[in-house]
Amino acid sequence: MIATAASTPATSTAVTADAAAGGRELTGVDALTADGGIVRIRPVHPADRPELTALYGRAGIDSLRMRFFVAPGPAMIASEIDRLCRRASPRHEAFVAEQSGAVVGVASYERGSAERRAEFAVFVDETQRGRGIGTLLLEHLAAAARAQGVDELVGEVLPGNSRMLKVARDLTSGLRSRLANGVVDLALTTGADEAAQLAVDERERIAERASLRPLLAPTSIAVVGAGRRPGRIGHETLRALREYGFTGDLYAVNPHASAIAGVPAYPSFAHLPGPVDLAVIAVPAEAVASVVAEAGAAVVRAAVVLGSGFGEAGAQGRARQAELVRLARAHGIRLVGPNCLGIVNTDPAIRLNASFTPAAPLRGGLAVASQSGAVGIALLDHAARAGCGVSTFVSLGNKADVSGNDLLAYWFDDPATTAVALYLESFGNPRKFARTVRALARRKPVLAVKSGRSTAGARAGASHTGAAAAPDVAVDAIFAQAGVVRVDHLGDLMDAARMLTDQPLPAGERLAVVGNAGGVNVLAADAASAAGLRVPSLSPALRERLAAVAPDAAGHDSPLDLGAAATPAAFAKTVEALTVSGEVDSLLVIVAATRTNDVPATLAAITPVVDAHPDLTVAAVVIGLPEAQPTFGARRTPIFDLPERAVRALGHATRYAAWRREPLGTRPELSDIDTAAVRTAVAQGLAAGAGWQPYERTAAILAGYGIPLVTSVTARSKDDAVLAAERIGYPVVLKSGDPDLVHKSDTGGVQLNLADAAAVRAAYRAVTTAGRTECGALVQPLARGQAELVAGIVHDPLFGSLVMAGLGGVHTDLLGDRTFRLAPMTDHDAERMWRSLRAAPLLTGYRGAQPVDTTAVENLLLRLGRLAEEVPEVAELDLNPVLVGPDGALAVDAKLRLEPVGAEPDPALRQLRQPQ
Repeated sequence: MIATAASTPATSTAVTADAAAGGRELTGVDALTADGGIVRIRPVHPADRPELTALYGRAGIDSLRMRFFVAPGPAMIASEIDRLCRRASPRHEAFVAEQSGAVVGVASYERGSAERRAEFAVFVDETQRGRGIGTLLLEHLAAAARAQGVDELVGEVLPGNSRMLKVARDLTSGLRSRLANGVVDLALTTGADEAAQLAVDERERIAERASLRPLLAPTSIAVVGAGRRPGRIGHETLRALREYGFTGDLYAVNPHASAIAGVPAYPSFAHLPGPVDLAVIAVPAEAVASVVAEAGAAVVRAAVVLGSGFGEAGAQGRARQAELVRLARAHGIRLVGPNCLGIVNTDPAIRLNASFTPAAPLRGGLAVASQSGAVGIALLDHAARAGCGVSTFVSLGNKADVSGNDLLAYWFDDPATTAVALYLESFGNPRKFARTVRALARRKPVLAVKSGRSTAGARAGASHTGAAAAPDVAVDAIFAQAGVVRVDHLGDLMDAARMLTDQPLPAGERLAVVGNAGGVNVLAADAASAAGLRVPSLSPALRERLAAVAPDAAGHDSPLDLGAAATPAAFAKTVEALTVSGEVDSLLVIVAATRTNDVPATLAAITPVVDAHPDLTVAAVVIGLPEAQPTFGARRTPIFDLPERAVRALGHATRYAAWRREPLGTRPELSDIDTAAVRTAVAQGLAAGAGWQPYERTAAILAGYGIPLVTSVTARSKDDAVLAAERIGYPVVLKSGDPDLVHKSDTGGVQLNLADAAAVRAAYRAVTTAGRTECGALVQPLARGQAELVAGIVHDPLFGSLVMAGLGGVHTDLLGDRTFRLAPMTDHDAERMWRSLRAAPLLTGYRGAQPVDTTAVENLLLRLGRLAEEVPEVAELDLNPVLVGPDGALAVDAKLRLEPVGAEPDPALRQLRQPQ
């Protein structure tokens, strides 16, 4: 498999060529092949010569001809290996794919000294083809090239090399090919456009599902560490597997028993009568590594490590955990835990309960992942009592290998899962999580309790944007863009899950309330507003119909009180009238138990009505019945114990449904962007020591992205300030030129509406002494706007760059009316940003005022988003205020801080979590 290539220097952000002196300990990353296997992608090192020689030596003559266009002799092969093993430089980079210590593929590029094009070559072991290894290598090669300024990888491929042509087509939508002189000329863009990223995501989902199938849908399981004594983790987990009725082969591994809890036991993996997909390990921490090694030798594909003593147990435990992951990866084993509760799959074809939870959950459509074992137990217990069924449950524990991102990719195409619930304490790769969860939430609801709100205080920052962007703000931004239903506590999560699992989504925010307890009805209606719902008046025609079917009801409007003596028939007729009216998006039925009514009979009466209208969202509240049933009807309509809980759950479902109806948005083409000029300015700023930049450089960077900024002149004396003011034209504004000064208005660093030279001279000293006097003053024309906003950028090493918008001027910190979005941004993100502000009415014609140019506001935010995406060295940018009016948007002050970008997670590159 081949193409030729030349490339740039390049050290990938994901893979760096750093080798220990005299050894082969090379950095790299682990990645999944299409069939779920694990390969390590790392730079080539001179010590790889024997393996590279073996790789080409195993190849048949046809494969070699496809690579070299001729049948190569030993000299040509040796020359190729010499080329591959050269030290990485600005003109050369090469990566290998390694599996179980053997090199199974290699890719490289070469380029001329001044070219933005590089020539690439790929070769994969004949026995490993069809597993996507070539595609993985090219993805990492393209990332390395992109990091070194290479825009395009080019190469020549023989027309008969269909595998290489397919790999190239899969890599990017920007592929160009041309048949000339008997060869196909290929050109692949290294940038990850939207179509290419979608293709990468699909490949990742396929690989994740294949790699996790032995874990979540095994055909055989061995439990290691199960003793005879009940009450121990290993014994109880083995019993749980047997008692839940695992449908595959089940074994115990114990050298001191022939059977445990009715399950046959064997001394070791080597003595098992058949192959094993999943090993459940419950041995002391110091013995786990040897068990994993033995399992790997037996070709076990997945493991669950239940015991503690790893990453949570200090430096020694962290080292033990990192070594465990490296060992598992070397054997191609996916690993859950350690320090976890186990896993569950309720599929009747599998019946997997490899956990020591008190009881297995009911079967249903909710998939659950929890980092905390105790939280996992609470969720499963609450789900069981609420009648909410579970498809799969994974206790992630320390997340040493399998993480939330892996599970989201698996659940994307899982037919048994209709909704996902997450309890997260951390994100391994937040940027990848954002993209993965956004894709999943477009087809299935995702609910999350993210811990840490109480400790996520605002970070210290020398700008409004930086100070506002606490870590929890980034999480909220991820969830807002991705449509994740974020809740504050477990009860709220389970209530929302009951409404979003196997129930229809509300078509709108109109809620009708009907019940036999007027006071409770009113409480439900009061809760609706806080939940984002409306309880509108019903039409005269509907009220007339309700009066006919329920003559004893009060008012015949929503909330509709049928009276304490309401019969089951009255409830059924009323519910029927509301469901067919077309005036209701969701319906809440409240039944209060008394000595004179029959709650079960009432629920039985409305059941056929509700089941006959499967597109209407319905919930019920039953009050006063000690042991009310959790659901009713064929579609398991949820029953709550309090109206506020039901309404809050309906609100979550309604907001999620509204997000699903919104367009995905696109990343529009933006004109007047000079990336090269901006990169030059950034390089100059970093070379000068980074930090807060002088106004001239800040203005140049903003101009390069077409971000509107008021004209400014720097003055170093009173006379210079007067001359600048006369050129600009009075009235003018004087501001401190000190880039480090925050809150210029509060410290006397701004003087407005200066009408003549005398005013300018008088203001100069006050303005400059508010900061460092040597920085002088900025002279600007007086700009006016209908409203003041603040906008900016803050970069987080884990989450990436966030764009901020909010109410500006003196109100910026007082009211805290801000919203954030992660880059990259779509046009829909930009629109939702200003619309989500509490101050949004000020932009759309509040109290008869002329609406501002919101298209200009969106354009400003999109340009900030593109700057944040393409220039991550912008650590903080604060535009405050931004004056907006009918004629556009204009920033009248700007602060920008540059910092070098270190190693950060690459959301576009397929790679597994690094051992830590």
